[in-house]
Amino acid sequence: MAQYDLVVIGTGPGGYVCAIKAAQLGLKTAVVEKRATLGGTCLNIGCIPSKAMLHSSEMFHEAGHSFEKMGIKVAKPKLDLPAMMANKQDVVDANVNGISFLMKKNKIDVHHGTGKVLGQGKVEVTSEDGKATTLETRNIVIATGSDVMPLPGVEVDEKQIVSSTGALELEKVPGKMVVVGGGVIGLELGSVWSRLGAEVTVVEFMDKILGPMDGEVSKQFQRILKKQGLDFKLSSKVTGVDKKGKSLHVSVEPAAGGDAEVLQADIVLVAIGRKPYTEGLGLETAGVALDERGRVKIDAHYKTNVEGIYAIGDVVVGPMLAHKAEDEGVAVAEILAGQAGHVNYDVIPNVVYTQPEVASVGKTEEELKAAGITYKSGKFAFSANGRARAMNATDGFVKVLADAETDRVLGAHIVGFGAGDMIHEVAVLMEFGGSSEDLGRTCHAHPTMSEAVKEAALDVFAKPIHS
Repeated sequence: MAQYDLVVIGTGPGGYVCAIKAAQLGLKTAVVEKRATLGGTCLNIGCIPSKAMLHSSEMFHEAGHSFEKMGIKVAKPKLDLPAMMANKQDVVDANVNGISFLMKKNKIDVHHGTGKVLGQGKVEVTSEDGKATTLETRNIVIATGSDVMPLPGVEVDEKQIVSSTGALELEKVPGKMVVVGGGVIGLELGSVWSRLGAEVTVVEFMDKILGPMDGEVSKQFQRILKKQGLDFKLSSKVTGVDKKGKSLHVSVEPAAGGDAEVLQADIVLVAIGRKPYTEGLGLETAGVALDERGRVKIDAHYKTNVEGIYAIGDVVVGPMLAHKAEDEGVAVAEILAGQAGHVNYDVIPNVVYTQPEVASVGKTEEELKAAGITYKSGKFAFSANGRARAMNATDGFVKVLADAETDRVLGAHIVGFGAGDMIHEVAVLMEFGGSSEDLGRTCHAHPTMSEAVKEAALDVFAKPIHS
């Protein structure tokens, strides 16, 4: 008899959610985690600590730049970076402890150590002291997440040349910071240190920031960030970083080739993306197939080519997002329990947690054009929204895209305060196949930022009221 119905390797958002759902459905479940704490990259060194730092830096900036306009007179705020870092760690600890509690509540066995797939139904766990234990199970879910993508020729030391991990642990605010990569991680952490006093330059290989996000969103968002003090070098690549004493000399060339320039920096943040984490898992020996990008190959039901072995999250195809991994974890657990687990990949929101936030769901205009889909677009600026004016949060806009024939909403894109929360009313609408008219005719409370979503929808099929 197998010890378990399911062993999940990795306790990030995908892994721990999968384990909880499986236990709720009556499967005897265990998790394997190499860290001393649960929660994976997201809770320990990624999503959660970065959001704590984003919020703290935003409050610091507000106190120093916005209070007086609102009639609040305070002395110039002083940064206590160690206290800010301690607050970040308190937030992490609370979340991590919460996951431990959920494991106990759902009677899930936790095995600390490095997991290795020995083959169908067998997982070896090696603890820090080298002791190996073999778990027998009917099913295995690989949920090991992703790791930092290295930049060729540039070695990360987490002191001067840092990944996102090191950027969340800096002991002082750098005078100058060069961020390599204009994606979500680079812009979020770059904006943190910019607000705290650093001169930040973002070097991006593509001709726009935020990669595959809507082009109009990228352009306007870049203008907003530039206004906040960030500098950008687009269509550019970093070819090397030389250490000269306490300073770093960063060589930057045009992406298409040409003369290099040298930027000086105290800190270089490498944020060019992430890669699936499959090292040391024994997948090759177990016969589990990988694709050309090192991701675990799966079918429509998350099953690998080896019976009883499944994979989810950053380690498989699709956007590397915590909530995508969570939904896949639930789907796998339901499938293993004999139910019909499913994820709608057309309705997965994406959020950049800067200030203002950027959020999107569904298709971009570029994707619709490439697919030859005729569509209508509606837009509404927050500068015409009463609540936004009241909060001095008028940057940005809402854009809604709908099928030209059926009016079914195909996508939405928001730049603005609270965009990450507002995007979900469109996500729910899209899950039910709703139209722009459905959204535009739904009564929205006044005054709210969400009225801008309604107005953008009105602009698709009729005309907005307030612009």
